[in-house]
Order: sequence, then C-alpha cells, then structure tokens
Amino acid sequence: MVDWSEQEYHSVVHLPEKYTILDLSGGTWTPPKTEYSVGKYDEVRPNLYNTDLFGGTRNIHMGIDIGGPVGTPCMAFADGEVSHFGYNPEQGDYGNVVITKHDIGGTAVWALYGHMDAASIEGKSVGQKVSAGEVIAWFGAHHENGGWEPHLHFQLSLVEPETHDLPGVVAPEERAQALLDYPDPRLVLGPFY
Repeated sequence: MVDWSEQEYHSVVHLPEKYTILDLSGGTWTPPKTEYSVGKYDEVRPNLYNTDLFGGTRNIHMGIDIGGPVGTPCMAFADGEVSHFGYNPEQGDYGNVVITKHDIGGTAVWALYGHMDAASIEGKSVGQKVSAGEVIAWFGAHHENGGWEPHLHFQLSLVEPETHDLPGVVAPEERAQALLDYPDPRLVLGPFY
C-alpha cells in the first residue's frame, strides 16, 4: 500500500485559475471554452476510441488528460528517473511518451506522460535522473501525438511497464484490476475536480 501523503508533489502542468472540466461520458468531444481543460480518471468514454488499436471494447480512461496549447511544458511530479521513452506511431495511440519511475514511501511508482512532441524523447536515456519540477516533455501537435487535440495523458502505475506504453483505456471487465494497478493521478496532482 502506497502512503501518498508521505511527500508533497510538484504540478505536472501549470494550470491557470480557470480551466474546463471535460465530460466525455456522452461519447463526444466538444472544444472547451477555456484554453486549458482537464479530462477525468475512471470515466467511461463510449465511441471515442474507435481505431483497431482499442479492439472496440476499451473505453474506461485510466489517466487524467490536461489539455492546452502545443508546446505546453510538463514537469516531473517528484524526483525520480526516466524508465522508458519512445514513439507509438499508430493513429489513436500516445505518439511520443516518457515514463518516469519514482520511489514513494518505499514503493516503486511509474508515471506515463503521453501525447508529447518529438523533442520530449530527444536526448533521453534510461536511468536519467529527473528532479521534481524539471521540465521533461511538451504537449505535441496532432501529427506527433497520435492524432489527438494537444494534451498530456498523465497516468500512474504500480506495475512496471515492459516498454514505453501502458493501457490508457481498459475494457469494462478489466476495470477492477486496472483501478488497483493504475491509481488515481489526483493522488499526486491534487483535486482538479
């Protein structure tokens, strides 16, 4: 069991006071009324993940999405190291990804930063140290982030990734285990909503 309250965490994106909380449970995406937005964890999002990549059944979101302009910097939420990085080229996938590893009260925790720009993986190396608050990635444009509106998909994992990937959405029958494996990012990001 992770004692998340053991330390303080740095924000991963500097959000303005006003941002839109997205509701994607209706299966449609509407442009937010503000420059920045937040998409929910453990939200059922029907009809949004329609490429073959998702197999037609994966629609429960396991991270938090933070939307904003291309090039928005993303920071490490705590001291740690680069665990994995790379490019997932399929339409609907993460595009450029950085995964960091952290020690939270003696427990290994991984954090995935998905939908980043190509510069986010340049010069990275496995084991490279990162400090809380250090810029480690930037929001990517459609052509490099899997075809999505510019945003960060931020996801925690208690399971070590095998590569620069984690299932960002899961099928309903996988939900119970996924909630154990991929804890609510608000544990380190704070109460966005």
